[in-house]
Amino acid sequence: MSTPRIEVHLSKIRHNAKTVVERLKTRGIGVTGVTKAVCGHPAIAQAMLDGGAVGLAEARLSNVRRLRNAGMTCPITLIRTPTLSQVDQVIQYCEASYNTEILVITALAAAAIRKDCIHGIILMVEMGDLREGIMPKDLGSVAQQVVDMPGVTLKGIGANFACLGGIAPNAADMEALSDLANETEGQCGPFLHTVSGGNSANLPWALGGHPVCRINDLRLGEAILLGVDPVSGDQIGGMYTDAFTLVAEVIETGSKPASHPQSICDPVFKRLHLVPKSGQSTQIILAVGQQDTDILGLSMPPGYRLIGATSDHLVVGTYHSTHSVGSEMKFQMNYSALMNAMSAPDVKTKLLRGSHSRHAHVSQGSGTHLASI
Repeated sequence: MSTPRIEVHLSKIRHNAKTVVERLKTRGIGVTGVTKAVCGHPAIAQAMLDGGAVGLAEARLSNVRRLRNAGMTCPITLIRTPTLSQVDQVIQYCEASYNTEILVITALAAAAIRKDCIHGIILMVEMGDLREGIMPKDLGSVAQQVVDMPGVTLKGIGANFACLGGIAPNAADMEALSDLANETEGQCGPFLHTVSGGNSANLPWALGGHPVCRINDLRLGEAILLGVDPVSGDQIGGMYTDAFTLVAEVIETGSKPASHPQSICDPVFKRLHLVPKSGQSTQIILAVGQQDTDILGLSMPPGYRLIGATSDHLVVGTYHSTHSVGSEMKFQMNYSALMNAMSAPDVKTKLLRGSHSRHAHVSQGSGTHLASI
C-alpha cells in the first residue's frame, strides 16, 4: 500500500462530531464544521454533517470548489475575509462569508446583484486575538452600511480567539460579544441570526456551565478532527484522538552512534535543545519529511525518540526496534501536522469506513507530542 499515507477513520470523526453537537445542543449552540485542515475533503466533511454539524466553513475557495464538485449542497461559509479578486467565486460557491472590510463587502454586493442573489455577511469583531476583526467601536457603523446595501444581508457577527494571540476566550468575552450583538440590533434593526463565539478553543467555556447569552454558533475543526482542546492539548472526554494516523515506510535501519548536541545545525532543533541518549541505538530512517508534514507535530510511539528530520527523511531512534526495511511506522498528529500532511501532494489519504470501538481512546498508547527540555 502506498506510503506515506494518512489513514482516516470516518466513524471516529462522525462520533466526535455527534458527541460535541449533542453536548452543545443542550446549551442552545449549533456547530459549524470547519474543513480547512483536511483541504475540504468531501468524505470527512460528510462525516461532520452526519454527526450533526449544521453546515461547513472553509478558508480557501479551492476547498469549497472541491466540496461543491463532490455534490455537497449544504451551506458553506467562507471564514477567511474574501479577496477582492475572488468575489464572484465567493458568491457562486458560498451562501455567506465572514468580513471585516467594507470595500470587500461592497464588491460582494455588486457580484451578488450580477448573480441575482443575496449573500450573507457575518462581521468579524476584534475581541483580543489581534488577527482579523472590526474594532467594537466601529461595528455599528459598518453594520449599518451592510444593512443599507443591496445584494447582501447582515446575517450576524462573530469573533476569533486563541489563534494569533493565543489567548483562550472566557465568559467575560462571550458576554461582551453578546452585548455587541444586542447593540448592533438596537442600532441597525434586523435580528442577527448568527452570533458565532469562535472556534474549538471555546469548548471549555461552552461546556463549563457559564451563561451562553447570545452565542448560538461555534466553528469547530480541531475538536472534531482530533478530539482535543487546542489550548491545553488535552483529550476531550468521550472523543477520539486517533481519527487520523500518518503511516510512513522504513527505508533504512542500523546501529549508529548517537549524535552530539553541538553537531545540531537545524535552527528548529537547536531551539528545542533535543538531547539524545548516550551510547548506540537503532536508527530508523523513514520516507517522510518536512515537505510532507510538521515533524514537530508528530507523536512518537512509545519507546521511540526523534533524532532529526530533513525535507524528505525522518530519523528516529530506539533501543528495541523490530522494524525492518519495508515495514511501516504509525504516528499520531497534532493540528499543524495534520494540516500540512493533508495538503502535501505525496501523502495519500486512505478512508476507513468500519465501525470504531465502543470507548474513545488513543490507539498509540502513551505516545506524547515533542516538547522542549
